[in-house]
Amino acid sequence: MTGKLTIIGTGPGNPGQTTPQATDAIAAGEQFFGYGPYLDRLNLRPDQIRVASDNREEIDRARAALDAASKGATVCVVSGGDPGVFAMAAAICEAVETGPETWRRLDITVLPGVTAMLAVAARAGAPLGHDFCAISLSDNLKPWDLIERRLRAVAEAGLVIALYNPISKARPWQLATAFKLLREVLPVTTPVIFGRAIGRPDEHFAVGPLGEAHQQPADMATCVIIGSAETRIIERPGMDPLVYSPRSIG
Repeated sequence: MTGKLTIIGTGPGNPGQTTPQATDAIAAGEQFFGYGPYLDRLNLRPDQIRVASDNREEIDRARAALDAASKGATVCVVSGGDPGVFAMAAAICEAVETGPETWRRLDITVLPGVTAMLAVAARAGAPLGHDFCAISLSDNLKPWDLIERRLRAVAEAGLVIALYNPISKARPWQLATAFKLLREVLPVTTPVIFGRAIGRPDEHFAVGPLGEAHQQPADMATCVIIGSAETRIIERPGMDPLVYSPRSIG
């Protein structure tokens, strides 16, 4: 007997940005595996089992969820944002690839969600209106020199950059280092957007030039979007500016 495993994202935190598909999967789930603060966003019934773990235990969490599903449970693996963007869908796939044959036979579904990059971009206007990329500044799973090479390459290529995991207590210096590198390639007037907890009561949103970006607070829950040389700011009296990247270049 095998169960079902569904990988969901709760969105950036506002309950209205959790998709109906994810809501249906939550209602049908029996066991829920995820980082504690993400599980806290769910209104689980007494009969639904919550299995919380640390945010740095993704592979162990994935294996535990797959094991539960292989024993017949209807399992939800919970991420914030979109589960396929720097989140649990990749960890589940890694575990399946190296795990027992029975895990390959499981009914596994990945449901798309609203990732932080999209929520921050919508709050700002349309900074992702032209070509863009997403990069995690965490060097837990890749070397920092690779991150630096990628930042320089995409900045030189003219892509808007969304930065995930920009800073943490263990990595307090990397965001400032990234800004310094980008200032070597991009104009200091390039718009930079800081978005944290967008759509929630504790939302922080700010727009400023790359030359002053280091002055803004950020943490692991912040998504930072750095425009390209073409990205523009439309100032509006008494309101936040609109930031957008034109659809055409040249």
